[in-house]
Amino acid sequence: MITETLEKLKSLQDILAQKYLIESELKELPRSLTTKSELVNRLKKSFIEKHERLTAAKSYINDLRIKMRDAETERENYEGKIAEISTQREYEALVKEIRDAGEREQNYRKELQREEKAFEELEKAIEREELLIKDQEKELTLEQEKIHQETQDRESLLTELDNQEQAITPDIDGEIVFKFKRIIRSKEGKGIVPLQKGVCTGCNMILPLQFVNDVRSGEQIHFCPYCSMILFYQEAGSEDALENLDLEDTADLFDESEFDDDFADDMDDFDDSIGDDEEDLDDLDEEEEDDDDDEDDDQDDSSDEEEVLDDDLDDDLDDGEDDLLDEEIEE
Repeated sequence: MITETLEKLKSLQDILAQKYLIESELKELPRSLTTKSELVNRLKKSFIEKHERLTAAKSYINDLRIKMRDAETERENYEGKIAEISTQREYEALVKEIRDAGEREQNYRKELQREEKAFEELEKAIEREELLIKDQEKELTLEQEKIHQETQDRESLLTELDNQEQAITPDIDGEIVFKFKRIIRSKEGKGIVPLQKGVCTGCNMILPLQFVNDVRSGEQIHFCPYCSMILFYQEAGSEDALENLDLEDTADLFDESEFDDDFADDMDDFDDSIGDDEEDLDDLDEEEEDDDDDEDDDQDDSSDEEEVLDDDLDDDLDDGEDDLLDEEIEE
């Protein structure tokens, strides 16, 4: 029966919604672990680079120390030869050698101090990074254990949901189940919705009357032509559609012949109203024709009046000209 199928689809909807949510969570869980692993790897890479720089700095410092000692020894040797100088020219040359050796010694000493300070700071940075790496590795281990446990829990729940799904789907048409799964996956957990007052509550679109009647009759499963969700008829104000839905009762209450009669009566009333409107339009046309005739008569009358006025005016002009002529003769 369709009612039983709809009830199973509603249960299947809840199962599939939980199932797809868990599958999404299983995909998201390793991402946090990947982020932390990448952080640890970057820290290790930085630690190795700093350690290489530290080794190079240590070697350079040793070279500076050797060069500084050589310059110091050279200076001391030149200073020891001062007592053996016999001429002014030799003295001036020896003093220059002592001064150059001393400058080299001072330069090596200053550079050595700078490198030793940088070396100490680099050593401290390496120590801090080493401690940070240990802390991150510890957190990473804890995160791995946590994710592993959560993954096991979700996989166990997923297996249980799969079993519930397998217990329901064999009694439902395979093609409907296939479409239903795709709908729920794309509609964020929704696949079956009520149809109220001719409106799909999934997409809020008004559906054709015949389609609404087909859904209400409950003879087969219907998909919304707009959002593709499965529809079932629900009276307005019903809280739990499937629990309150009895398709056999609603089918008895719905009489297609009565609907056809009502629809035919509505159409007759509509035709009558159209006929009345046409008669009103005919009357209006006749009134307009009468008005046009009256306007023509008025125009004729006005033309006659204008002709009379023109004749009178001509007579007056003729009389006036005769009077003037008489006066001229008398004079």
